[in-house]
Amino acid sequence: MQIGFAVPVAGAWSTPANQVLIAQRAEELGYHSLWTLQRVVNPAGSADHTYRNVPDPLVTLAYLAGYTGRVRLGVAVANMPFYSPAMLAKQAITLDHVTGGRLDLGLGNGWMPEEFAAVGASMDRRGARAEEFLAALRAMWKGEPGEVSEFHGEFYDIPPVTMDPRPLQEPEPPILLGGASEGALRRAGRLAAGWVSSSRADLAAIGRSIEIVRDAADKAGRDSAALRFVCRGAVRVRTEEAAPPEGDRRPLTGTYEQIIADFAALEEQGVTELFVDLNFDPELTGPDADPWDSMYLAREALEAFAPRS
Repeated sequence: MQIGFAVPVAGAWSTPANQVLIAQRAEELGYHSLWTLQRVVNPAGSADHTYRNVPDPLVTLAYLAGYTGRVRLGVAVANMPFYSPAMLAKQAITLDHVTGGRLDLGLGNGWMPEEFAAVGASMDRRGARAEEFLAALRAMWKGEPGEVSEFHGEFYDIPPVTMDPRPLQEPEPPILLGGASEGALRRAGRLAAGWVSSSRADLAAIGRSIEIVRDAADKAGRDSAALRFVCRGAVRVRTEEAAPPEGDRRPLTGTYEQIIADFAALEEQGVTELFVDLNFDPELTGPDADPWDSMYLAREALEAFAPRS
């Protein structure tokens, strides 16, 4: 199982300087990938402070590409309803070239009504729209440079156009689909290079979701063994004294030793890649968290969870 790390993207520690520090040290330590997330707006007056101070994920990846040279760069996830297929196709192509072919493109459907209202998108029939979005996106990428692309569907209509350059990775940057419903899982199996779990996933039962994705791939005539299963590891490191009792402990919450044991359990369930994400720990990202303390703990976690050769 390959190990990645999420850069600071929520809370007071989410600054470009801190992102570079984490990214460069992660690359030095041999991490496989770095990750961002998307949150466009938050509801006014919300008591949920999880998504404070979140930068644009694609701009962040482009910035980090200039400070790294090997590690893969991923977003988990950018929400398809917030883009047109042509605009995201252009952004992803550009990012694929800027990163030197290191982009992993995680895509989702969104869930927050306020975000949909703010960007002027409809929440209706998100599954059907997603399938058509992916088809339109790929229509813009396929073929040789200069080749005419077009797409005509129920939700998206693209006249004959050309879009260059073509993606650097062939035939396209890996698309990883998010979502937890059976429909979303089956869509990932039929149409994507893999599936990426959310911060709210039941990691004790993630194997069941993986099996649904695999089953959909097999039924579509695809090689399910080639799919990637990426776990967003919402890690919360605690001292032995502060860690919950073993019977009450959630996966990836506890001491370093407990969390590393959880990594092995997730790999046994079929996870092929896990990235450590500290952005969901209120002790690092909450309103009262000190960004200097957050970075100290993140550096400690980087060393503790570093891949072992």
